[in-house]
Amino acid sequence: MSDWPIGISTGCFYFMNFFDCLEPICRGGFSMVEIASSKTHLDYHDKHAMRKAARTLEERGIEAYSFHAPFREDIDVTSLDEAGRTHARREIFAAAEAAALLGVRYFVFHPGPEKSYHPPPDERILRMNHAAEIINEVSEHCRKLGIGIVLENMLPHLFFGNMKDMLWIIGAIQSPMVGTCLDTGHASIAGDLHRILYKMSGYLQYLHANDNHGKDDLHLCPAKAKIDWHRLLHELNEVGFQGTLILELMGDSRKNPQTVMDEARQSRRFLRDICRRLTVGNPPAVPRAAPDTA
Repeated sequence: MSDWPIGISTGCFYFMNFFDCLEPICRGGFSMVEIASSKTHLDYHDKHAMRKAARTLEERGIEAYSFHAPFREDIDVTSLDEAGRTHARREIFAAAEAAALLGVRYFVFHPGPEKSYHPPPDERILRMNHAAEIINEVSEHCRKLGIGIVLENMLPHLFFGNMKDMLWIIGAIQSPMVGTCLDTGHASIAGDLHRILYKMSGYLQYLHANDNHGKDDLHLCPAKAKIDWHRLLHELNEVGFQGTLILELMGDSRKNPQTVMDEARQSRRFLRDICRRLTVGNPPAVPRAAPDTA
């Protein structure tokens, strides 16, 4: 299958109230969204707002596909400080409960803190074990809430920002239901996008599709920088990927929302064209009718 659904993250409108960004998204023809958790965008602590968001999406015919957990320096599941880990756990649990109210398919979060830190080996192992403990608790909480959970590959300068550590944390998670989300921009900066894709392919549920020049996390539209999207989508097809592509583009308060959506539509068309060629080149097998022996 190469005709993957393409949605968009509301993070491109992080500077707007969530309810105000739905109109341009609808005009752009998108019927599937990942919802960002910025407090000024949509506060995951506000259950009334989350229920209203779920109703509004339903009324507009938009699927709440995924919900991105908050990522801030104070949310550190690896923290050596017990109070710090308790705070991180409480915030992630609250976000998971908000995701369940939205009825999403996946709850995605970064397994490490949003700060650059390279601890000595002993401390590193301790921090990784702390992360595994909390992620196991979050996984079980999501299971009870009826939503899936995926871990996103981190930027290379962050904790859990290399493939070896990502595979370690996946192995340390007790639940077999935890998947991964491949952020193409993060992997591009790491310099091994294609290796990461193959390593994550057995767990891969969906992609955050964005581009960059291999240095800064710019969240550019696909085809606007260095990623070879023809090769990437061909490899997704090769590994039997059956998930979704979510455009995770940079928000810019200086841009008119219509301009943002025009760029998103162009990105969708670009990816669709590649997908169509893949489908034509590899059509699904049609079972042959049994011979008539009458």
